[in-house]
Amino acid sequence: MEEEEGGGPMTFCVTGATGYIGSWLVRSLLHRGYFVHATARDPEKVSPLLSSWNGGKRLKVFRADFQEEGSFDEAVQGCHGVYHVAAPMEFGVPANEDIESYVETKLLKPAIKGTLNLLQACSRAKSVKRVIFTSSISTITAKDDAGRWKSTVDESCQSSIDHVWNMKASGWVYVLSKLQSEEAALKFANENGIDLVSILPPTVAGPFFTSTVPVSVQVLLSPITGDPVLYPILSAVHSRLGSISVVHIEDICNAHIFLMEQPAAKGRYICSAHSCVMSKLVDHLALECPWLNITRSCEVDNGLIPSEISSKKLTSLGFEFKHNLEEIIQHSVSSCVEYGFISQPGYNDGCP
Repeated sequence: MEEEEGGGPMTFCVTGATGYIGSWLVRSLLHRGYFVHATARDPEKVSPLLSSWNGGKRLKVFRADFQEEGSFDEAVQGCHGVYHVAAPMEFGVPANEDIESYVETKLLKPAIKGTLNLLQACSRAKSVKRVIFTSSISTITAKDDAGRWKSTVDESCQSSIDHVWNMKASGWVYVLSKLQSEEAALKFANENGIDLVSILPPTVAGPFFTSTVPVSVQVLLSPITGDPVLYPILSAVHSRLGSISVVHIEDICNAHIFLMEQPAAKGRYICSAHSCVMSKLVDHLALECPWLNITRSCEVDNGLIPSEISSKKLTSLGFEFKHNLEEIIQHSVSSCVEYGFISQPGYNDGCP
């Protein structure tokens, strides 16, 4: 999928272009010479990112709102592929709200409607050959129906919607939104002849150029920041998978592009570069931030071996990860120090 039949670069649409993955993906596509249609609900938010994208005439920004039918028609017109990255980052329900009513009407229905509005636009645009849907490893569990740990976790280990509703673990609203949006997307794609491939990122971290620190980076660093909302989400991930699975932002964007270009890609793909138990994550963070005097873990794992979070389906197609766990943490911490999210003694004027 590198060039169109006429010999020129192909055009791809990226939804959620102002988000963490979306903004990096736009830049990655431009660096490879593609034309990009970037969508945003508020195009003014794109302005601070334009200099980092450096796309010139190969980049067009479109206003699009998932709740407006036909809103994506212009953005996907003439595109060879679409990356559906945009997603609501809601993790809970406000106090004094009826939980079921709020989740159904304010979160799930809008998320599903938005996904279907985009896919309808793709169906009308006869040029679209493939859609990459960004799901989440949050939809995966390492436990079987009896609560026993599985030795290997792959794309088939999907959590049930009923289980998520019943347990309501930290971050459950986000998990439910991803599960139902992906289910609706796959159903529509199958019924309308759309080639749709899902990618399941774990916690995405590394450098960023968004105007705020990405939530996923904050989640990864929550053991050292002590964030009272995000640390329970990380803990819930650990409880569900038996470890914390991570991927570098560059690798997840490369995987998106790889799956778009790979003719044999089909179905769902976990994109996890590394995983480690919580105590080991804290140890890595302590080594990277020695000035914080973090108490390193003394926990004993009692010989328990965490489930393997397998990306074999992806790597068997030929995809290779570039960044190791140490680099992911190092790049995340250094970017947050530069941003001012994490304080470091002696760091002045952008130089440590």
